[in-house]
Amino acid sequence: MPTAAPTRADLIDPASLASLGRIEIVARWVVDGFLTGLHRSPRKGFSVEFAEFRPYQPGDDLRYIDWRVVARSDRWMIKQFEEETNTRAAIVLDVSRSMDWSGSPDRLTKLRYAEQVVAAIALLLIRQRDAVGLVRYDDRLRTVLPPRARTMQWRRIVSALEESGAGPDSRMGEGVQQAARLIRRPGIVIVISDLLVDQGEMEQALRVARAAGHQVTVLHIMDPSELDLDARGEAIFYDPEGTLEVTATVSDVRQAYARTVAHAIEEWRLKLAALGAGYEVIRTDSPFGVPLRRAFATRQRLP
Repeated sequence: MPTAAPTRADLIDPASLASLGRIEIVARWVVDGFLTGLHRSPRKGFSVEFAEFRPYQPGDDLRYIDWRVVARSDRWMIKQFEEETNTRAAIVLDVSRSMDWSGSPDRLTKLRYAEQVVAAIALLLIRQRDAVGLVRYDDRLRTVLPPRARTMQWRRIVSALEESGAGPDSRMGEGVQQAARLIRRPGIVIVISDLLVDQGEMEQALRVARAAGHQVTVLHIMDPSELDLDARGEAIFYDPEGTLEVTATVSDVRQAYARTVAHAIEEWRLKLAALGAGYEVIRTDSPFGVPLRRAFATRQRLP
C-alpha cells in the first residue's frame, strides 16, 4: 500500500506551524514545501567576480562545481558570483502598533504572521539567486538592510525581525521610498502592512518607486476579525495608533462595518492598480504559501 505524501508546511495553519519552532526553522519548512513543485529558473547570471561557495542543489549547472573543493572535503560546492543574481528586491515591513494585534488567541498577530512571511519570502528569493533587502518602519525607520544575495543576508534579516518596533504611527511613505533607493536598477518592492496608513502619503511613495522602474506588490495583512465582526453585545472600538474610542452595540454596526471594510479594500485595489502596483488581501489564518505565491509571481513577471 503506497504511503501518503507528507503534508507541505506552506499549506498548514500558520498559528499551528509557528508554534513548532523558531522563525528561521518555520521559514525553511515553508520554503522547502513551496519549492517542491516549482521549476528552477532557467535564467543565468554568472559573471567574472567571485562571491562565495554554496552547496550543490539538484539542477545546478555542473560547469560551476569546484572540483578542488570536492576532492579536499568530499562536498559538492557551486561557485557563486556577484552578478549571479537575477533580481534585486526590497521588502518593506510595517511594525507599527496596529500590526501587533490579533482578534483571537488562536491566531498569530498580524505582525507575527507578517514576520514569518518576510523570512520565507527572503529565503525564497535568496534560494532563487535574487538579492533581497529589508526596511522596517513604524513612526520611524527601524531597519535598513541593502539587498544582498549571500546566505548570510537571510540571517541578518531574521535577526532584524527580532528587533524592537510597535511605535504609535506608520510612516509607510518614508519606508517605501527608502526601499526604492536601495535598489539601483529596476527590481521588486514588496510592501507588507495592514494599510492603516495615510493613503495620500502611500500613493506618493509608490509613484516614486514605480517611476524608478520597480515592480511593486502590496500584501494587505488582515485578521479575520477585521473583515467580519464576530463579537457580540457591546464593544469598545479604538484606534490602536491614536486615542479615539467609540462604544457601540455590535449587531447595530455589523453591516455598516462590513460595507466600510469592503469599500476600503476596493479603494486600495483601484488606487494601486492605477499606479501599476499589485495588491492582495492576505488573512492571518491563510497558510504561508498564499503570500509566497503572490511574491513569487511578481518575481517571475520581471523581464
